[in-house]
Amino acid sequence: MEIRVLNYFLAVAREQSISGAAKFLHLSQPTLSRQLKDLEEEFGKQLFIRGNKKITLTEDGILFRKRAEEIIELVRKTESEMTSENIEGQVYIGTGETEAIDIIAKCIKNIQNKHKNIFFNISSDDGQDVFDNLDNGLIDFGIVLCPFDKTKYNYLTLPKKDVWGILMRKDSPLANLDYIEPKDLINKPLIISREVPATSEFSKWIKKDINKLNIIATYNLVYNASILVNNGLGYALTLDKLINSDDFSNFRFRPLMPKLETEINIIWKKYQIFSKPAELFLKELEKEVDTSN
Repeated sequence: MEIRVLNYFLAVAREQSISGAAKFLHLSQPTLSRQLKDLEEEFGKQLFIRGNKKITLTEDGILFRKRAEEIIELVRKTESEMTSENIEGQVYIGTGETEAIDIIAKCIKNIQNKHKNIFFNISSDDGQDVFDNLDNGLIDFGIVLCPFDKTKYNYLTLPKKDVWGILMRKDSPLANLDYIEPKDLINKPLIISREVPATSEFSKWIKKDINKLNIIATYNLVYNASILVNNGLGYALTLDKLINSDDFSNFRFRPLMPKLETEINIIWKKYQIFSKPAELFLKELEKEVDTSN
């Protein structure tokens, strides 16, 4: 299996036709068709369903597309790192939505004041995506708000904790409260982060099986949840300071009581060999954490 063939496969998956992909790749259609047939024979799997008007992926093809994209991205990242002679290149960070990104921003600013050719790629992901991307070498660091395997990852605990609460419209009856207790949420339409069921903290707080709550939607980006809230669909369980809820906005945020906080960690694979930019970022982060503690 060659990188060239992976690019052929991805082009066909994207264009959904042999002719369109061949035109994009500047290949003849017979050549491209033969390469794809050889690829399927190599794995002993059908990757495409060849229809009259378009080509679609089989289940094996969908999985292979994901892996092919990861391989191509890893090759691109490796080439970038290996061709850099000075301290230049890219640092890849996957993170959930958290106020603690402010600490990361300070580190980035300090580094770029001295090294103009270091760039940072920050992707907003939920916990499982962060773990998958770390394990596949697509990111250098992950910022997680959920439990993780400390035998598998090294980590730094960031000097901030996120506070859980409820985001609601300002005209909601619960907006008149100073805080939200478990009894206030019984039978209320709830919009929760899709990571919440993976942890036991909220279940312990509300003292009820999450599956028995009136959950109408889940989200992985709180901005999308805020749109649902603004349209009167329900109450969003989220973290403080991610959506503007001051007196001039249409939202109100009320913290949970008893208080429910989340520790924030930045993690990376054990025995990770960092690029020079990633190593520099980690040193800057360690300095920032030490200063804050």
